[in-house]
Amino acid sequence: QVQFVESGGGLVQPGGSLRLSCTTSGTIFSICDISWYRQAPGKQRELVAGITSGGRINYADSVKGRFTISRDNAKKTVYLQMNSLKPEDTAVYYCNAKRLIVPADYWGQGTQVTVSS
Repeated sequence: QVQFVESGGGLVQPGGSLRLSCTTSGTIFSICDISWYRQAPGKQRELVAGITSGGRINYADSVKGRFTISRDNAKKTVYLQMNSLKPEDTAVYYCNAKRLIVPADYWGQGTQVTVSS
């Protein structure tokens, strides 16, 4: 019954910014490791950024220095702030939540990010 929902995607010019959100109404949010993935047409889904339940963060090399992942457990929301966007960032962005205790894995439906003039 647990669902994670992404929002915040859209069309932005190169160099612009977007902030994606991943939210849930479930009770498991605070114990999940949450990651952002993206998938462009014809490409494999790739990890963009991740944040563990303990606050440990990692980024793909391609987005380091441009993207910032954060979480607000009170709001049950994970954010991906994307700055200095490039056309290569165009993809569907997915939120993934993984629970290690009583293992479970959840995917959002995705939100489209298009970087174009």
